[in-house]
Amino acid sequence: MPPDPRSVSAWGLRERQGGEVPAQLPVGVRGFIGRDAEMARLLAILDDARGESPAVVISAVSGMAGVGKTALAVHWARRIEGEFPDGRLYVNLRGFDPRGSTVTPTEAVRGFLAAFGVRPEHVPPGLDAQVALYQDLLAGRRVLVVLDNAWDERQVRPLLPAAPGCMALVTSRNRLAGLAASDGAHLLSVDVLGPDAAMGVLAERIGADRLTAEPDAAREIVAHCAGLPLALAVVAARAAGSPHRPLGTLARELREERNRLDALDAGEVAAQVRAVLSWSYRALSHGAARLFRLLGLHPGPDAGLAAVAALAGLPPSETRELLSELTRGHLLSEHPAARYTFHDLLRVYAGELVAERDDEPVRRAALHRMLDHYLHTARAADALVTPQPNPIDLPPARPGAGAEDPADYDRALAWFAAECTVLLETVRQAPKGFEAHVWRLTTVVTTYLDRNGYWQALEELGRRATAAARLEHDRAGQAGAHRTLGLALDRLRQPEAAHEHYARALALYAALGDEAGQARTCQHLARLSGTRGDRRQALEHARRSLRHYRAAGDRAGQSAALNHMGWQLAHLGEHHRALTHCEQALALALASEDFNGLAHTWDSLGYIHRLLGHDREAVDCYRQAAELFHATGERNHEARCLTRLGDCYDSTHQPVRARDTWTRALLITDELGLPEHRSLRREIRQRLLR
Repeated sequence: MPPDPRSVSAWGLRERQGGEVPAQLPVGVRGFIGRDAEMARLLAILDDARGESPAVVISAVSGMAGVGKTALAVHWARRIEGEFPDGRLYVNLRGFDPRGSTVTPTEAVRGFLAAFGVRPEHVPPGLDAQVALYQDLLAGRRVLVVLDNAWDERQVRPLLPAAPGCMALVTSRNRLAGLAASDGAHLLSVDVLGPDAAMGVLAERIGADRLTAEPDAAREIVAHCAGLPLALAVVAARAAGSPHRPLGTLARELREERNRLDALDAGEVAAQVRAVLSWSYRALSHGAARLFRLLGLHPGPDAGLAAVAALAGLPPSETRELLSELTRGHLLSEHPAARYTFHDLLRVYAGELVAERDDEPVRRAALHRMLDHYLHTARAADALVTPQPNPIDLPPARPGAGAEDPADYDRALAWFAAECTVLLETVRQAPKGFEAHVWRLTTVVTTYLDRNGYWQALEELGRRATAAARLEHDRAGQAGAHRTLGLALDRLRQPEAAHEHYARALALYAALGDEAGQARTCQHLARLSGTRGDRRQALEHARRSLRHYRAAGDRAGQSAALNHMGWQLAHLGEHHRALTHCEQALALALASEDFNGLAHTWDSLGYIHRLLGHDREAVDCYRQAAELFHATGERNHEARCLTRLGDCYDSTHQPVRARDTWTRALLITDELGLPEHRSLRREIRQRLLR
């Protein structure tokens, strides 16, 4: 007998409940001032909406880089968040990212679904279906959606709420007139601060007494900042760090730096901002200046301490001190989760500096350490997420890479969640000469991306990895890349293309004698054939998968293959053979503590016993499966399993238990609100009405 499913949580599994209230707003800017008119306009828009019947309200805030659009949006959103008790969503769309790594609508809506607690396996493929699910979740709720740094209307339209009572606030450097014309958006332009407001910002940050003591110097500093809040913040940080230094000295240094950069800039405002940044950069210590430049090599959008330390080739303690110097100077921002990020203008500036002042060997060494850090840490995390007897071989990491070693399953998942976007950008932006990192990193992130439904991204990475491995003439890399690409296309419901890449992967793995690679590819082929209704072909692929898993010594893989064989045999009417295979699968899943495999195998056994007329055994199996699905958080499978368990109770003349079980299943489907559950909900309601 298996262990009591109620003790599963003691084995380290996490129980996931639905219905979360998203709270994604960033921390507001300290001492926010100077935008009274803009705040009043946004508040008035919200007040007007209260007086009308509930409707969707959209506001679009536009303005140049560094003008403070995000600060205004976040400050306003923080002020009125109580008006939206059902959630506050936020995403930085990175529409003007200097490296072109904008957030796609698919990536953004995936983040919103996750914020609502939708499990990855419940996310449908394709943007249209995902947007439909997102809109279903917003229905009947009051939710605020902040879409920051958008490129154009097309990027934001799929993310705009359609439910009455919701509100969206969009920021962009472009004036999104199309949103006003077709979506009824209220447009608001944000200009640079006037001299008085800019003085107010400086007074708030360095003290009014210093400005009063040196009014001419203060006015000159304000003029050099061109009314841009970003520049004012950087200058104020420099002044605050030298409380006894006269403002006149600071103004003179800034004046000299501006003259030095005039010839390099197109436009007065650009010249002034570059001067401010250069002036602040020149005041950094040697170590902080070097770190600032090297951060221009990081793919973004943010970085953790360990990755920054790898980039710099320094111990984390020393790196933390240098990061503190940069954040004090407002040349870098720290998120609450101890992650660091640039403003776009600062990222461009750091990129220019590292290209000008650090030679190519220095840059490539830093990139190599950083890529080794992500690759080796991702492999360690992947081994915890999916235990495997033969993980991918890697060359030793370079000294200073500082690869992390997550302690357990939960920490591995947390690392992947924090670094997911960075890992995608690392593969996308890897320069020539790092092709091996591209295909290896793709290999070790495949399972996480697949389980979390990032199939479009997985397809892109698979194509990049295939090209990279081909350039390296590495057959193992090509095999893994084709398997990844086939898996992505399979999930995206392109079976013919998926089969082609699976076949290429299988041929390469066979030529290499790689048993584990052949086993996993055959497993994919079995699922693909079963989905297409070819049960005999699916059974043959599953049988081949079992043979290779045995050769590789992978017990969890053998369990999955045996369960798949049993499932296909049951559908082919060979019920007793199906029962034997699934019982063998159960023993292996127990031995390898494969909790997901246990749940699915108990479910298969319930199905087989029901076909054999063993109603009591079917009830026992379905109960075990349902409790394990609940413990592992697979609520979609839990609802379907409970529906079948209710049917068993009904056929064994236990109407009260049947109705209670069907009701539990209906509650789960209603809570999840998945479009794919509509037919299941109808079936359950029909049972309850009998």
